[in-house]
Amino acid sequence: MEDYPAPARPLVAAMTEAALAEPERAVAFQGAPGANSHLAVTEAFPDALPLPCFDFADAIDAVREGRADCALIPIENSLHGRVADIHFLLPESGLVITGEHFLSIRYALMGTGALGEVQEAISHPQALGQCRHWLKAHGIRPVAYPDTAGAAARAAELADPSTAALAPPGAAALYGLDVLATDIADAAHNTTRFVALARGGRPPTGNGAWMTTLIFEVRNTPAALYKALGGFATNGVNMTKLESYQRGGSFAATEFFADVDGKPGEAGFDRAVEELGFHSKWVRVLGTYRQARRRG
Repeated sequence: MEDYPAPARPLVAAMTEAALAEPERAVAFQGAPGANSHLAVTEAFPDALPLPCFDFADAIDAVREGRADCALIPIENSLHGRVADIHFLLPESGLVITGEHFLSIRYALMGTGALGEVQEAISHPQALGQCRHWLKAHGIRPVAYPDTAGAAARAAELADPSTAALAPPGAAALYGLDVLATDIADAAHNTTRFVALARGGRPPTGNGAWMTTLIFEVRNTPAALYKALGGFATNGVNMTKLESYQRGGSFAATEFFADVDGKPGEAGFDRAVEELGFHSKWVRVLGTYRQARRRG
């Protein structure tokens, strides 16, 4: 609680008390009330009790410890790419991806003075990156802060006309700020993808479009990645995302994060994953869930 700016603490306390009283309805999110993650929870889980957590690790711990039924975590943005550290947190969490949600992102600049007085805007690095051209055009210096709505609370706490916050529009009313500019984004398609994380998943049954997220590390042999992915091509299985990342600072062991159309039990999918396993040191499925938006 001490990590939130003072204007946010009463809201955080009230929401936390309500969520802890009914943990089976609680959905954890990262950030202060009014953040994009909070908005995503209200869209994806209309009957849930949102549980604010200061950082991603806190949100994951809330689920692992049974204080929340699941967490809704941003994983990537259409403008700014993947969310930092999430590829490391997901495998280590021990949780399962059970769903996804897409949130259209628009920001407002909010503060206690006039737009012409603003010299710096505080916000989450993702938000600053998504609006960097707009900020540059207005001569406003970006300043990183742990989350967007928390930045709004901090701007209210500072009450300095030269410091504004870049946050979802609704945060202005929550923290008593004036909206200085609206509908801020460097592209109309600005969208963030969230994934729901729970302690356990349900067997993927029924028709519809399914997605499986997995991570793997290929063997240290020539053309290992090419061979490992060959099974997806030969079995007609679409891989919609493939990202590499380094763990441990060795610059030798590259791990891969992938989203694949399909689910276990489908013949082509099973053959493709079997071939992936043959050419990899290990393969781990992080979850199978219905697609909130069809790819392709």
